[in-house]
Amino acid sequence: MDKKFKRTLVTSALPYANGPVHIGHLAGVYVPADIYVRWLRLKGEDVLFIGGSDEHGVPITIQAKKEGVDPQVIVDRYHNLIKKSFEEFGISFDIYSRTTSKTHTEVASTFFKTLYDKGIFVEKTSDQYYDEKAQQFLADRYITGTCPHCGNKNAYGDQCEACGTSLSPLDLIDPVSKITGTKPVLRQTKHWYLPLDKYQDWLTKWILEEHKEWKPNVYGQCKSWLDMGLQPRAVSRDLNWGIPLPIEGAEGKVLYVWFDAPIGYISNTKELRPDDWETWWKDPSTRLVHFIGKDNIVFHCIVFPTMLKAEGSYILPDNVPANEFLNLEGDKISTSRNWAVWLNEYLEDMPGKQDVLRYVLTANAPETKDNDFTWKDFQARNNSELVAIYGNFVNRTMVLTQKYYEGKVPARGELTDYDKATMQEFSNVRQEMDNYLDNFRFRDALKEVMNLARIGNKYLAETEPWKLIKTDPERVKTIMNLSIQICANLSAAFEPFLPFSTDKLRKQMNIGQFKWSDLGSIDLVEAGHQMATPELLFEKIEDSVVEAQVQKLLDTKQKNLLANWQPKPVKGDTPFENFEKLDIRVGTVLECQKVPKADKLLQFKIDDGMGGRTIVSGIAKYYNPEELVGQQVCFIANLPVRKLKGVDSQGMILSTINADGKLCIVQPQKPTKPGCTVE
Repeated sequence: MDKKFKRTLVTSALPYANGPVHIGHLAGVYVPADIYVRWLRLKGEDVLFIGGSDEHGVPITIQAKKEGVDPQVIVDRYHNLIKKSFEEFGISFDIYSRTTSKTHTEVASTFFKTLYDKGIFVEKTSDQYYDEKAQQFLADRYITGTCPHCGNKNAYGDQCEACGTSLSPLDLIDPVSKITGTKPVLRQTKHWYLPLDKYQDWLTKWILEEHKEWKPNVYGQCKSWLDMGLQPRAVSRDLNWGIPLPIEGAEGKVLYVWFDAPIGYISNTKELRPDDWETWWKDPSTRLVHFIGKDNIVFHCIVFPTMLKAEGSYILPDNVPANEFLNLEGDKISTSRNWAVWLNEYLEDMPGKQDVLRYVLTANAPETKDNDFTWKDFQARNNSELVAIYGNFVNRTMVLTQKYYEGKVPARGELTDYDKATMQEFSNVRQEMDNYLDNFRFRDALKEVMNLARIGNKYLAETEPWKLIKTDPERVKTIMNLSIQICANLSAAFEPFLPFSTDKLRKQMNIGQFKWSDLGSIDLVEAGHQMATPELLFEKIEDSVVEAQVQKLLDTKQKNLLANWQPKPVKGDTPFENFEKLDIRVGTVLECQKVPKADKLLQFKIDDGMGGRTIVSGIAKYYNPEELVGQQVCFIANLPVRKLKGVDSQGMILSTINADGKLCIVQPQKPTKPGCTVE
């Protein structure tokens, strides 16, 4: 830690309490924050880790209306689910609270009132849509209409999800209230705005000149916003769910959720440390670090610092190590489409494998660019790294010590040059890891730890104590002693990353937690120390396990396709005479085979009641030839003969295109005489 700081306050983005948390949240925010905090604790530094649920805002009210319950029911449900998921994944918050707490209401109200009394806010009156039937102003998401850009009839008041264009409710064509289905009217309403434009020069200097050490993705996004020029931002909304504005003349108005939520960091700290919370938020010797995803960069680097600066007594963030997004199987994670791996479901499907996911998400963390999570990579990293390298080395060391010395650590003799060279590789590991972790490079730090396990694996494999035990037992004692010291080092080095398997390793070694300063020592476990019974740290993950997870996602994609499917627009009018010209008949499939060198084509021999015919059809992707033999099909009998891949096709088999894009042959409902016409 920088000498000017005595303590570190770490916050992680408040997850929105209208659904569970998924692996994207874990990879982008919570695992990196937890690693960082655990590292600081091991170093003996004074640190607090603050978390909590964000429980106000329009999406929660929409979901509550949909379910016919009070918004509190929604946030209670998901706050408890999220909190439990974090606990089970070992995210070691000092407090995980919520923005519906009494403390938060008091702190947020006081914060707003302080800025209001100082004359910071700008009052503005503007036109906003109002639902006369529901007798309330409509938030952007409560308004739908036709997108002026692409014509999508279900665009929201803030964005069209069809074309991705950001919108204003006033942009919509034929706007409709989602609450009552009626057409809203425009009414004037007054709101209070934080004048970000007045802080533009200060923010430019503070960020672009004084924080060039911030991650390039964070620095770049801030610069882009500053270059565009900042505008005042509303801090209030017309809503009945949230913290009421603590001033006269503001009935029916609440704090806008973006203003309300970051104050949750302060209120949760006060809830945890009511007597000295100000030391953590107002003492310049406290270092404030925000862990967030890239969608929150503007709020934590521009908006919240402006709020703190305007209030005047708070410290400002020293760093905001935001990550990019984690995609899933090549597609963007989407809560609305259920395209995600939810933590609560992972815990049910993969009991005891929290560290496997922590490892994979860290090794593949989206630190500087978007990355992709795949179940195959998950399996490969578990099997080829955690099991084959780390777990294999530890297990062989423990088993051999049990076999040769009944689990007691043997005394080592004189070290060979090879022993010394191996141990030398451990001597600088703490310095390397400190550098990586201090700069929020968690992927590189994890690689460094896994390299230690590789060194141990290589050392044991090359010294081959199982071969030397009969010819040079004294040498074996030294080899096993050093292997045990490496295991002890791994328990310290992996601790911030893999807390569950580290605890498991310590239990079988019968040792306690080491200090971070102990890392690199080859004298962590004394000779004669009795270790416990060996057990595997990790187990191999079979193909069937990941195939089940992939299938689960494919089923979700299929469900989404069907749910969102809409029929194609009807083609233009066609004269009835044109339809009468088509001769559509029923035939029975006598033979069916794939057309050589044509992946999409099947060749049919059809009994058409008139001596038979050959038809080539492009449905090979959807049917096996043998399953079609004996089936009846509908076909157009009077099309000109067309040569396809050297085969004369005497007609066209009719198919439908399902919502999922698959072709399905058209068949009569009951057995029909070949050659009968379709009228």
